[in-house]
Amino acid sequence: MNDLVFITGASGFIGGKIAGRLLGAGRRVRVLARHPLPELDKLGAEVVRGDLADRAALQQGCAGAGTVFHIAGRVGVWGPEADFFRVNVDGTRHVLAACRATGVPRLVYTSSPSVVYNGGDLAGVDESAPLCTQAPCAYPTSKAAAERLVTAAHSRELATVSLRPHLVWGPGDRNVVPRVLTLAKKGRLRIIGAGRNRVDCTHIENVVDAHLLAESALANCHLLSDNSFSSSGDCHLIGDKAPEAAGNSGVGGRAYFITNGEPVVLWDWINELLRGAELPEVTRHVPVRTAYALAGVLEALWSLLPLKGEPPTTRFVVKELATDHWFNIAAARRDLGYAPRVTMAAGTAGLIEYLRHGGA
Repeated sequence: MNDLVFITGASGFIGGKIAGRLLGAGRRVRVLARHPLPELDKLGAEVVRGDLADRAALQQGCAGAGTVFHIAGRVGVWGPEADFFRVNVDGTRHVLAACRATGVPRLVYTSSPSVVYNGGDLAGVDESAPLCTQAPCAYPTSKAAAERLVTAAHSRELATVSLRPHLVWGPGDRNVVPRVLTLAKKGRLRIIGAGRNRVDCTHIENVVDAHLLAESALANCHLLSDNSFSSSGDCHLIGDKAPEAAGNSGVGGRAYFITNGEPVVLWDWINELLRGAELPEVTRHVPVRTAYALAGVLEALWSLLPLKGEPPTTRFVVKELATDHWFNIAAARRDLGYAPRVTMAAGTAGLIEYLRHGGA
């Protein structure tokens, strides 16, 4: 397997951790970045300046790479739909085109469980759940459209797989836990509904593991002949074991939920973090209907008036905080050999220790 990898989104949490792990293992790493990345530069990464709209930079990054980890994208719950689709969909299209133009054999795409958003509880759903076409914000629909592109791109020349890590957290997180802590410090956290909804969270080390396992699964998934490449896009393994026994048959062109496999009661976990950070627990409740209606009003105000930033809450956030969203990871265990190494208990204890010693 070619040891050179190209990573988009290395300035972010997931991409930066993957780059660091690979560099630590002696792999050659090239990253796409709009700005200097001194930490990765010191570790030996090659930085290509550009973004997902820069086709020349993408081809420069892909040239000679054995694997592309496409992680970059626009995240968030607020903003013009066109911006999300330009970055997440058009950007993915440009990455795929660069892979084809330079002969990259493998692409691992970082998708999101929100691609199956349905407005209600998602309790133990698996990859058979349909991709969403409508949501209260553009992030889920744009990621779903991008995932469709990646799935359709799987071929003899370019093997692709999509991963859907859920609520990624851990030391170095600049989004999930810091946002919760900031709102708690401002006294703006409220339990939406009864507060007994269960969610899946995923420790960053497990997410990195999943990406590297996906790369290995694609690398081991040798295409034998025209007859062995089915119309569904499945690829088959060479070796003494039958594909079913080998464990990673048919990985190409698929998507996989990635979580810790330990659903938690969301608000219980949040309060555990708040206690660890020596902040008051959240005890006040707001009915779901009230919160959803208020979020709709706030969205309307931010859409009509020249208000800065984003609304204090949105309908999508209300739904995410009030419903179950945990997923069946049996397919990732079976096909990728994925087994979460860092448990919720160990990861939470480590994160609290990190925060107490000055972690941001």
